[in-house]
Amino acid sequence: MNTKLPRLVIVTRPTPLDMLVRRFGTVEQAKFYVESRGRSFERPQHAHELQQRALDLVLRAIQPDQRRVQLGRDELDRFLFSPDDVILAVGQDGLVANVAKYLHGQILIGFNPDVESWPGVLCRHDPADAAELIEWANKRHSDYEVEARAMVLATREDSQMLPALNELFVGHMSHQSAKYRIRIGDASERHSSSGVIISTGTGATGWTASITRQRGITDALPVPTERRLTYMVREPWPSIATGAELDFGFLHEGEELELISELEEGGVIFGDGIEGDFLEFNEGHTVKITLAKRTLNLVVPSMIIAEH
Repeated sequence: MNTKLPRLVIVTRPTPLDMLVRRFGTVEQAKFYVESRGRSFERPQHAHELQQRALDLVLRAIQPDQRRVQLGRDELDRFLFSPDDVILAVGQDGLVANVAKYLHGQILIGFNPDVESWPGVLCRHDPADAAELIEWANKRHSDYEVEARAMVLATREDSQMLPALNELFVGHMSHQSAKYRIRIGDASERHSSSGVIISTGTGATGWTASITRQRGITDALPVPTERRLTYMVREPWPSIATGAELDFGFLHEGEELELISELEEGGVIFGDGIEGDFLEFNEGHTVKITLAKRTLNLVVPSMIIAEH
């Protein structure tokens, strides 16, 4: 193996067909289950075929003497990344968010297996271009650039941390009313709300965009590379004991949002919609939300950088 070339880490996640086969044992049994409920089996089968085609194209593009390792999404928390690894994510955009929190400066190239169905905001490259992109990763010529996307970080009082690429949610695990105190700078307020969302520019087109449209907020939201976060409180309830003034704003470099839990149980902090990977946020817990020092270093065509 050529140790002068960076190691390639290929990351995928199970397709819907993979999940069905895990559940029912065989493709035939999975097909029977789907069709017995009046649904077409062609959709999960086609998606699986597109994923396999994309993965095959990426694997065939790797030089025979270049080091490589292939991982499933569920193996990320046990894998030790090297500083010079190049990550090749093959799948939907959500896979990039899954990988991002485990990276510390490594570059990531996202490949979109199904350009007709998925927007490819993060996995924006055609798998047919894998050879060209891997060559760029090895030599760094001018056709591509690295876009440093801001990330958000939650740090609990016991030093446990949770980074996220899109957004963090702090509140009750069932999204019911959560009681806590919020502090931003010198301002402080006790809240009863459906939780707090803290979003990056990458996440500004998702959950955050939906809330801003619903509430008629016209402030310009951060762009993906901007060192600025948006925080939004969902359905704050004003009462004698709770307020609703600190319900929207921005966090810049060096600023922090502090949340002090008053929840007896069910309090959580999770990132990027992954509710199963969370920190507890119950009575006695305090969390500080800031911009993460790390960024997601996403490989994009040079023209995309110019447009920003």
